[in-house]
Order: sequence, then C-alpha cells, then structure tokens
Amino acid sequence: MPAFTCHLFVCGNRREPGHPRGCCADGGGEAIRDALKSELKRRGLGAEYRANQAGCLEQCEYGPALVLYPQGIWYGNVKVEDVPRIVEETVIGGRILPDLQIPAECLNTKGKVPWRRGDAGAASAENA
Repeated sequence: MPAFTCHLFVCGNRREPGHPRGCCADGGGEAIRDALKSELKRRGLGAEYRANQAGCLEQCEYGPALVLYPQGIWYGNVKVEDVPRIVEETVIGGRILPDLQIPAECLNTKGKVPWRRGDAGAASAENA
C-alpha cells in the first residue's frame, strides 16, 4: 500500500460534561470525521486519502481539532460546514486556511496561549 498523500485525524475524545478543557466529541468531532470521509469519497480521492477519528489530540481548548499528515497542519474550532473547503483548499489544493489554522505557538499549551477561529495568530494578537 502506498503512503498516504493526506491522512486527517479528527479528535473524538470524550470528557465528562462541563470539563474545563472542553470536549471535541461534544463539539461535533464525529460528525466532522464522517463529513470528511464522505467528501473524500465524493471527490473520488482513493486509498491515499483517509479521515480517521483520533483520541485526544491535546488541543482541547481549540476544538474540535484536526491534524493533517504528513503536512502537519493543525485546524481548530472546525465545523461540519468547513469540510468541503478543507478538502478543496487544503487536501487537494495544498493551501492552508488561516482562519482555521491553530498557530504553532498555541499547540500543546493547554489553552494558555489564547486563540479563536479567525484570529491571525496568537503573536499578532499580542501586538495589537
């Protein structure tokens, strides 16, 4: 089997209601994964493209979160409506979606570096 051209991992971690870090599953992680699988199939992208549910990706405060490999692109606050654009622009076109990309300085900080969907990045927020 050839290597994946793009392998998308969508956080599907479940936490108890009201957990301070949030829960990607409650935010629609499974629906996002299902939509990605359907969109990849609809676009005729074969075995070299795959979408899977993952356990906790440790980006809880920015969830629902997903990561694309081997590209290493992290998206946060993803919604089902974003799926066609993610597939068209990033998976097929190779373009990063700045409004969804979790900046590198935010990754693995357990939310200590603030970021919201649409932010240009944590560093630019500090300079505002």
